Amino acid sequence: MESTEDIKLSTRSPLADAWAELQAHADRGEPLQADAYRLAFADPEFLLRRDARGIRIQLEMLKPELDLTEAGVANTVVVYGSARFLAPEQAAERLAAAQASGDADALRAAERMVRNARYYEAAREFGRTVATYSLKLPQEEKLYICTGGGPGVMEAANRGAHDVGVPSVGLNIALPHEQSANPYVSPELCFKFHYFAMRKMHFMMRAKALVAFPGGFGTLDELFEVLTLVQTRKAKPVPIVLFGGDYWNRLLHLDVLVEEGAISPEDLQLFTVVDDPADAWRVIRDFYGL
Repeated sequence: MESTEDIKLSTRSPLADAWAELQAHADRGEPLQADAYRLAFADPEFLLRRDARGIRIQLEMLKPELDLTEAGVANTVVVYGSARFLAPEQAAERLAAAQASGDADALRAAERMVRNARYYEAAREFGRTVATYSLKLPQEEKLYICTGGGPGVMEAANRGAHDVGVPSVGLNIALPHEQSANPYVSPELCFKFHYFAMRKMHFMMRAKALVAFPGGFGTLDELFEVLTLVQTRKAKPVPIVLFGGDYWNRLLHLDVLVEEGAISPEDLQLFTVVDDPADAWRVIRDFYGL
């Protein structure tokens, strides 16, 4: 008769064995060497080769897709915005420190942080509003806040959902400098990407609306990609909301594109500028008749 240990050995998955081998190297602090005999999917040297880039892209497509589907996340409201804007209480601390230091440059920067903290608070309120609305909906109709998972405006929107106990999604990106997810993203819905393209695809796959708060190059990149996809009908029409009229009206002079014939006049109707979280939510509700 087979012993319990024999049965365990005979039924153990070779996939688990492959993973255990890698873990053993890590536990012993031994660097992995190229090994032609190692199973291909358990061979980091192979998977990280330039030739295997297509496989890595496929994996970044598949992993979040499977996990989000299993979690029942079918609909998202995506929030973009600067990672550099602080919560009001943090901005107030920076201002107090700058005032005490007597450094004029630090004081100007801290005053700007205090001014921009209103966007953090507005994003938090917006996230809370969407999450509160979703509380009463059946699973297949719930709207989940989805952000880039970082600090600033992204943190604020995730925090708003966290305030009312509703899960939210974070699509984080690995950057040369240290980057980690904010503490308000639901851990089981927090994903890390290497490829910007795959991250942006996941932003759009479940998006029922997009709200762009003031931000830098990353925010503009994400915003214009969405506008292009909707304009060219590569993506279904969704509400695109720009929060903060003073910021966006100073930054974007898109009438020039119409004047020069680069876009059609109706393309300017693809987005709406608002200054209040309630108005951002109203645009979305009106679009879907909620």
